[in-house]
Formats: sequence, C-alpha cells, structure tokens
Amino acid sequence: MAGGEGMEEPADLIAAAVLDVPGVAGLHGGTFGEVGTYLPGRRVAGVRTDETSTDVHVTVYFDVAVADVAQRIRKVIGDLTGTKVDVTIADVVPVPTKELDSA
Repeated sequence: MAGGEGMEEPADLIAAAVLDVPGVAGLHGGTFGEVGTYLPGRRVAGVRTDETSTDVHVTVYFDVAVADVAQRIRKVIGDLTGTKVDVTIADVVPVPTKELDSA
C-alpha cells in the first residue's frame, strides 16, 4: 500500500464508515451508475458529497430493519461530515451463507 494514499478523501472516509454500519451489504452506484464521487483515476460508487449534504446509496441485507439501518447511516455520516445526510436503500439482498466445506 502506498502509505494509505487516497484514504484522506472525504468520499473514501464516508464509504468506509457506511460499510461498517451493521446491516449494510454494500454501496450502490445507482441503476445507471449515476451515484458516485469521481476522484483522479477512480470512482467511489454510492457516495456523493459537498459542503452542505451527503447522499449515500446502499444495499442492505434482507433480515435487517431497513429504517434502523438508514437511521444509523444518517447518524454516523452526519457526525463524520457535519452535513445533512440523505440515505437511499437501493436494493435488499439475502444474507450470504457460509460456503460448504468441500474437504
């Protein structure tokens, strides 16, 4: 790793914080990939942020209370950024099952 390069970007910090929220399966870039932050040479899907607001699009697991997950995201990201946070639950996916041991 090149000294944690890129992790200082607000979009990276937001993405990491969102992925740490229980029940979040992943970030979601939108139907046509329209939700994201463009950085030099890469893109952070599912996060748009500016000085006043943050837009987060996520996929959550089927067995969670969606409203609770959205509220946790709003709290964590609001505390991190100091901005208004809009959360979109873009998809719901099954909880992954552990792979069967084929040994």
